[in-house]
Amino acid sequence: MPHTSRRTASAGSRPDRSQPFALFLFVVCVSLFVLVSFSQHQARADSAGLVRMADVESGALLLNSTEPGKYVPAPLLATDVQIDVTGPIARARVTQHFINPGDGWVEGKYIFPLPENAAVDTLKMVIGNRVIEGQIKEKQEARQAYEEARAEGRHASLVEQQRPNVFTNSVANIGPKETIVIQIEYQQTVRQDADTFSLRFPMVVAPRYIPMNATPQLVDFKPGDGGWGEILPPEEPLDLEQPPVLHPDMGKINPVSLAISLDAGFALGSIESAHHEIALIRDGPRKAKLTLAEELTPANKDFELVWKPVAASAPTAALFRERVGDEDYILVMLTPPAGQTLPKAKPREIILVIDNSGSMSGPSIVQAKQSLLWALDRLTPADTFNVIRFDHTMTVLFPQAVAAHGENLDVARRYVRGLSAQGGTEMLPALKASLIDPNATDNSRLRQVVFLTDGAIYNERELFTEITNNLGRSRIFTVGIGSAPNSYFMARAAEAGRGTFTHIGSETQVAERMSVLFEKLQNPVMTDIAASWPDGRNTQSWPNPVPDLYKGEPIVLSARMPKAEGTLTLKGELAGAPWEIRLPLEAGETRPGIGKLWARRKIEQLEADARIEGDWQKHDDGILKTALVHHLVSRLTSLVAVDVTPARPDGEALTRHDMPVNLPEGWDYEKVFGGEAMPTAKRAALHAAPPPMLAMAAMAPTAETMAPGLALPQTSTDAASLIRGGLLALMLATLLAAMRWLQRQWAHTALPGRRL
Repeated sequence: MPHTSRRTASAGSRPDRSQPFALFLFVVCVSLFVLVSFSQHQARADSAGLVRMADVESGALLLNSTEPGKYVPAPLLATDVQIDVTGPIARARVTQHFINPGDGWVEGKYIFPLPENAAVDTLKMVIGNRVIEGQIKEKQEARQAYEEARAEGRHASLVEQQRPNVFTNSVANIGPKETIVIQIEYQQTVRQDADTFSLRFPMVVAPRYIPMNATPQLVDFKPGDGGWGEILPPEEPLDLEQPPVLHPDMGKINPVSLAISLDAGFALGSIESAHHEIALIRDGPRKAKLTLAEELTPANKDFELVWKPVAASAPTAALFRERVGDEDYILVMLTPPAGQTLPKAKPREIILVIDNSGSMSGPSIVQAKQSLLWALDRLTPADTFNVIRFDHTMTVLFPQAVAAHGENLDVARRYVRGLSAQGGTEMLPALKASLIDPNATDNSRLRQVVFLTDGAIYNERELFTEITNNLGRSRIFTVGIGSAPNSYFMARAAEAGRGTFTHIGSETQVAERMSVLFEKLQNPVMTDIAASWPDGRNTQSWPNPVPDLYKGEPIVLSARMPKAEGTLTLKGELAGAPWEIRLPLEAGETRPGIGKLWARRKIEQLEADARIEGDWQKHDDGILKTALVHHLVSRLTSLVAVDVTPARPDGEALTRHDMPVNLPEGWDYEKVFGGEAMPTAKRAALHAAPPPMLAMAAMAPTAETMAPGLALPQTSTDAASLIRGGLLALMLATLLAAMRWLQRQWAHTALPGRRL
């Protein structure tokens, strides 16, 4: 029995040779699974274009990714601008080079500004030696075509209007180390103010402040729907998208080269660039060519060119026409003579509103305060005034407008000098306060509101509505401050407020431009203007009605009619007396693009009518039809260019990047965003030195031509290799340990009579 018992115990304790072998197989399989999974994950990351610091051999802008130690090379942009000015018309070609410095396939999206009156009509996509023409389509149809091409791996470009002066360009399937060239063309009229002509090309979209309660949406609960409701769309389609802003410590990106060919149509006097150094070559008495003195300039402030005629040669009228299909299009620019007698200036009630929010920090607040102090010095004892300042709060200096005498002016000056820039940009309460008019029936004095701001706000529609509904006898004069003001808002607010828009981009311009503004404030010279066309029934002209004019401002009319013949008659009241002028339409010089300028003005007018009436659907059909017929980008239409041949191989991932922009010159990053970065911006990784600006290249750039200068150490081993090596070592160690254990077990069971 004991013998049997010993034999039974020995047999029950004998190791099962299959157990260590199964454990061995399990460990090997798990290790292989982890290794393969990590390798696949790493391959997916590499295919998405992620890089390690050690992989970067030249200066680059890297964006953080979800992978520790991995970064995304940001697509880069270089822009070339060519503008041809002929008389009062400018034709611009903007060429954008989208460059992918990484090893993955990317989609780049760039948000950029254009002049508020730009008629964007052309899109070309250049890939190698091929040029693909863009087509105008309804916005949703264009986006669908773009998204299908993007999904199928084809090159594609989509230009959309985000605001009337802000556009986006999306470019899909930019291959590794590839450059895709996108060309956009637009037409506009130059600005004329008395004998001064100017042209502005905006270079950067300033960050917009979005009020906490901007444009709330409503929910519609209908009877019988069981408690379910529908979110109603806003009256005006809104887009909260804003570009990521590069921190100034990281250097400057998005270089721009710019050249202008100027044929003024009259003998030229001075030609000046307000904010950039230029290289100027005159070509005869009426022509000139110029470029930026610094060949590549960072896109961080607007370019402005100002030219004047030689003494006593300023033109007073311009008339151009174009035949398109069965109709003629007319552009009229007329500067009325001031006359020998100007109306006696009435006393004024002037409300001076100053923006002291964070976006106005730096030179902007200095310029705004100087402008306001200049305005206070020009008030007369017969005037009354008040001062309103706003950021995310608001202060009205006096309970009501007070007499412009010494003590009140001293209080106001001390108050203005003590202002500093900080906080958000809640403009609507300040606008409402400025339009409160306790003496609405007092016609003995002019009521004028002067708004000094950069206009860096998002809720333009609410402000336009407030102006339209509560303007009364007030007139609004906007003064755009800084290197990149929201000129669309400033110009349209002045138009809706029956005033004027003035831009001050530097301290040296304060005295000159405020002087011109205050001369206008004292001299509303032409009122009750009416245009009589030869065939009034079949003529559409804009703007309609014609606004009041101030000293030195031209009348600018666009019209469409079956045939440009007969006489245009303009009538009004000048210096208290009747005024009339007649223009023979047959004398107009033929010029291409006049039809597109008319279409752009019509769209602007329909958009303004929609804002005033609060009824977008009523005017959308007219906007859409006009934009499609004239091939223009609008709120309802976009330009799309799609390649036929797929470029991205199947299985290759596509990564999307919103391309960063510079902070406008003079802005304080921390005061604008209140911290390290704005919530919608992607924080870019800094390589111990700011990346230099990308050199412009006519062909796809190489690593040497893109951003040279920053050499990173190449001696360290990357994290992925370390992890793969560690897993392999762990697997081998486990395998050896299992084999030794199995060997011991087999040897142990081979000894005869061994007891446990």
